Amino acid sequence: MEKSLYQLTALEMSGALTSGNISSERLVLDCLERIRTLDESVGAFLHVDEASILAQARASDQRRLQGATLSTLDGVPVALKDVIAVAGEPLTCASRILENYKSPYDAHVTKLLKAAGVVLCGRLNMDEFAMGSATENSAFKRTANPWNLKHSPGGSSGGSAAAVAAGMVPMSLGSDTGGSIRQPAAFCGVVGIKPSYGRVSRFGLAAYASSLDQIGPLARTVRDAAALLQIIAGADPKDSTCMRRDVPDYLAETMRDPGCLRIGLPAEFFAEGLDAEVRKSVLEAADFFAKQGHEIVDIQLPLTKLAVPVYYIIATAEATSNLARYDGIRYGHRSDIAVDAIDIYYKSRGEGFGEEVKRRIMLGNFVLSSGYYDAWYVRAQKVRTLLRAEYMNAFDKVDLILTPTTPGAALRQGEHREDPLQSYLEDVYTIPANLAGLPGISLPCGFVASGLPVGLQLLAAPFAEDRLLQVASQYERAHRFAGLRARIGGDEQ
Repeated sequence: MEKSLYQLTALEMSGALTSGNISSERLVLDCLERIRTLDESVGAFLHVDEASILAQARASDQRRLQGATLSTLDGVPVALKDVIAVAGEPLTCASRILENYKSPYDAHVTKLLKAAGVVLCGRLNMDEFAMGSATENSAFKRTANPWNLKHSPGGSSGGSAAAVAAGMVPMSLGSDTGGSIRQPAAFCGVVGIKPSYGRVSRFGLAAYASSLDQIGPLARTVRDAAALLQIIAGADPKDSTCMRRDVPDYLAETMRDPGCLRIGLPAEFFAEGLDAEVRKSVLEAADFFAKQGHEIVDIQLPLTKLAVPVYYIIATAEATSNLARYDGIRYGHRSDIAVDAIDIYYKSRGEGFGEEVKRRIMLGNFVLSSGYYDAWYVRAQKVRTLLRAEYMNAFDKVDLILTPTTPGAALRQGEHREDPLQSYLEDVYTIPANLAGLPGISLPCGFVASGLPVGLQLLAAPFAEDRLLQVASQYERAHRFAGLRARIGGDEQ
């Protein structure tokens, strides 16, 4: 049976465009139709400018007719999390405080996507200012998991993962501060890559925690994700933290034999609190790698137990500083009932920020306050240094680290709001990579009995994304998970 367009991978779409079997305009029209049909129930998109999207697709088709294709992904649709700037489009960060704001400039990754001819296909829902693990903290709508609409898609890049899982777009970009690409990728059964800190420019990314944030791709397959990472990776003089390092041919790396590697299984990631079905799927993946000739090595990462408290001290401290700019004076929401300059500041922020953002701002102010700065923030930074050293020592002994992406499958909607502190633990397996600046990938490795996906996480030393892609692709080629789709809105099998 011939595949419907939404079932094609991004690279299959690229091949069909190259052969002339379809046009970019046809692809985009199919995406727009699925968005219109499905997004009322999924809630992945915050903004879709159909006229602009169709104009981009027609321009791509015209380039192909002239033999001037810009890249492998020229004409392929990609949607962006609403935290990445696109000139002239909304940049709300899913917050009332930026509800009517439009970006005056492009993010660096946006410029690279435009230069590659990618069709920018809308703005995606998220937890407000990327603060959350369920895409329930958005000021505008709640996003559902396409595998089961009563469950969370994860967060904060839940819209990015759900849009791909529902086949509304073949690829998307998200941001990952403590697992915000990898966790929703796991919950929605797609591939998500958090690049090394400094591999992708953060210029034009609305900041949450500047020392932790990274932009990365979500896609249906490892090869699709590699192709998108290829476009956005590289140095940027406007981001002093973006490293001047050669970018490998990531797409080629997905087809390269990784050889026989040493893969570490950290005991701390398989301890109490891990769902039995998730454990079974992840350990079966480890058995697969052993059969491919890789050596599976038991390792210990004892400082992992401190990752969550350290993260929520550092991240909230940085958020407090970054969000101070939203003051109701220069841009964004301004209160209609404020009576003086001080009142503008208090009331605008009080009306504009949601409860979770306020909670994290207050936590950040506390850990930075006089009398607590050394006891909390400085100590957390010292532990972060030790945690990074622990991981780097581990990579002296192993080539990769294999873990579950999350402790369990997707929670039911609303469960995160019932216990915010417990929801912070959802990122317990993903946070260490952000604290240590490591690259990580989540890819599907099974399902729990309820039919929800399970994610497998692989971590590597800084700037070893090529090795991650080799091994992840080796696993994906031998399993059927990448070919499975969430059935939604009457989709065929």
